[in-house]
Amino acid sequence: MAALWLAGCAVGPDYVRPALPVSHGYAPTPQPLELAPAATVPAQRLAVAADIRADWWKVFESPVLDALIVRAFDANPSIEAAQAALRAAQANVYAQRGFFFPTIQASYSPSRTKIAGNLGGNSPGIQGNGTVIATREGTPASEGGTAPFNGPVIYNFHTAQLTVGYVPDVFGGNRRQAEALEAQQRYQRLQLEAAYLTLASNVVAAAIQDALLRQQLALTEQMIEAQMQSVALVQRQFKAGHVSRVEVAMEESALAQTRQLLAPLRQQFEHTRSLLRALAGNVQDQDVPEVFSLDTLHLPSELPLSLPAQVIEQRPDIRAAEAQLQAASAMVGVAIANRLPQLSITAALGGAASNIGQMFWNSGRFFDLIGGLTQPLFDGGTLKQRQRAAEAEFEQARAQYKSTVIQAFQNVADTLHTLRSDAETHAAADASARAAHQAMTLTQRQFRGGQIDRLALITAEQANRQAQLNLAQARAARLGSAAALFQALGGGWWHRTEEDATAAAPATSVPATL
Repeated sequence: MAALWLAGCAVGPDYVRPALPVSHGYAPTPQPLELAPAATVPAQRLAVAADIRADWWKVFESPVLDALIVRAFDANPSIEAAQAALRAAQANVYAQRGFFFPTIQASYSPSRTKIAGNLGGNSPGIQGNGTVIATREGTPASEGGTAPFNGPVIYNFHTAQLTVGYVPDVFGGNRRQAEALEAQQRYQRLQLEAAYLTLASNVVAAAIQDALLRQQLALTEQMIEAQMQSVALVQRQFKAGHVSRVEVAMEESALAQTRQLLAPLRQQFEHTRSLLRALAGNVQDQDVPEVFSLDTLHLPSELPLSLPAQVIEQRPDIRAAEAQLQAASAMVGVAIANRLPQLSITAALGGAASNIGQMFWNSGRFFDLIGGLTQPLFDGGTLKQRQRAAEAEFEQARAQYKSTVIQAFQNVADTLHTLRSDAETHAAADASARAAHQAMTLTQRQFRGGQIDRLALITAEQANRQAQLNLAQARAARLGSAAALFQALGGGWWHRTEEDATAAAPATSVPATL
């Protein structure tokens, strides 16, 4: 009864999620859920407590982007490495669970032995078939014998044995070790989901950058071509005596400054293409066929906004930090159990004979049953200090878990601030671009009516192109902020499989403001 009672308990702390600071939002004061609208951009709002789909990147409505992400999931080595780490963690869990069962071993040992005559007392003796395996005693010469020494014996011998060993988990040390490894398995599972989320976010960011740089390069090349025309026109005016050399120098300086922008843009573009190839698992001489454009990447009209309680359940880094905390808690129990008595039971059953067919006759069978109880009495404080180290590591893991939660809330808050700022910048850039386009249209009419010269028209067209550049940058920043929000909220990994869906965050009441 006592043994059964002991076997039902485990020393050490039972894991309980530590208390976290109560949080209902991401700012000291309620923030608006409607983002600044733009004339040519649909209204965008934040949907509080809305669920997040696993393939969240599809909200950008780009089949080209979808295809690249799927291919990256299949070919990127970081995913393969995370999958292998998860398989290793699962195997370690199964291996540890094996200690709950007895170990059974079978052995067979044939031998051929020669025993010296002087060791006659160590020979096997009478066998089951009546033969005797024993050294012979020589007849001394004083009695008429010819052998001055005892004679040896040479024989064959066979031993077969079945051994059963069992270590009862009386104080739960093995259960705590299994608990720690199961927590490590969950950690690796979450690391895999984090790898998927990070890879998808990086592909989306690189695709947006690719689209932006393509548009920047095209507009910059148009600006250079227009400025070359402007320089040629001013040079003709200078030769005709209508302008001074200073004006010519100013136009040439503007052209040189714009040309100076082209090389860094091309460098960034090539770096972005290299990044896309690497994310897709390609070598650098194997390009990705996808080409991106800002016009084909759509801003979602609605973005999810998870509550802080949901973020704790959704973000892989928070869940992974909690798994590490539970593993550290279990290791405290392991350290305590190592200081308590260890019980072991060993049994062996087998047979031994000079002939293989006689090993399991009555004369050859044997067995033994051994029980052991070990209690450390003195170890120089090793086990006690290991327990203290495990307790300190648990405290460290708890602090790191709380820090991860706080940093996650900060990440979401920063992303929301950036999202609102980018929306305002986008609206301003959109208004500026529309005004610049209207000014260019009016200037073109004046030029066709002969009211202004060619140089004024080129200047208006350049202003329109610069406004288009600013608008492209604002739109790309807003697309990137939307992708960053999905990543900050966890990316919907809990919908990846049916098994993961059962571990989704519980429903939480929705406040009126956030």
